[in-house]
Amino acid sequence: MLGQNEPSPPPQHVPTVVAHMMTPGVVQVPGDVSVSEAALLLEREHAPCLLVKDTEAAYGLMTAGDIVKKVVARGLDPHDIEVRSIMTRPVQFIEYSEALEEACTRMVATGASLLIVTKQNEPVGILSAHDLMLTPPRRPTNIPAVVTPLDERASQQTAYNANIVQLSHVGMRLESASSLRSRTRVMLVFTLPGHNAPLTLQGKVLSCESILPGAAASPERAFAVEVQFADLSHTDLARLKAWTLQSIPPTADLP
Repeated sequence: MLGQNEPSPPPQHVPTVVAHMMTPGVVQVPGDVSVSEAALLLEREHAPCLLVKDTEAAYGLMTAGDIVKKVVARGLDPHDIEVRSIMTRPVQFIEYSEALEEACTRMVATGASLLIVTKQNEPVGILSAHDLMLTPPRRPTNIPAVVTPLDERASQQTAYNANIVQLSHVGMRLESASSLRSRTRVMLVFTLPGHNAPLTLQGKVLSCESILPGAAASPERAFAVEVQFADLSHTDLARLKAWTLQSIPPTADLP
């Protein structure tokens, strides 16, 4: 254990991957759904697009732009048009564990503005060009946090201490002495550097991996836990995003 006056070790660098920046969840519909039904679904789910499964091996994407350009602008009746007739294809997929640089390369190479994110070939989220351009990546940090697993089966919730080593408005990477199962919902309490009021947020565990004892940043057995935030309020979202942007290191002056 570190002495009181000893500085904390620097956090390990972990590259930002697609899972950190994607919008979780994919709304999927069959190809024979009418455009009017699909439009209602887009609005209700606040989804950037629908993943259309036309056949077992054929997919397409339908966005609000497709409805405007291919149905409304042509004076067609959306009740009579099936989504398969206006969907955009091919669909570009990317695995959730790929680096963001690979997502950028794929968008540029294919001209796609939306990527469907998969985990073991199952759609789990959407990554847009807007996400890559306007969303700051996670930043290395060293913030103490209190983590409480929200297990409905437990009569009493047990809180424990952890350390946030990467943080953005989308999620965080924790290092802790306790492991957590994937998909476990957790409550997180921590205070941003330079702020007085603590944040109390909820999230879902994406993964939990053991860190080998003896590593520079983890002299004792520890676990690296990836957490994605859930149900953030507009205020908390704004605070996290502002802090992340302020924490971006300044660009070095050119000679």
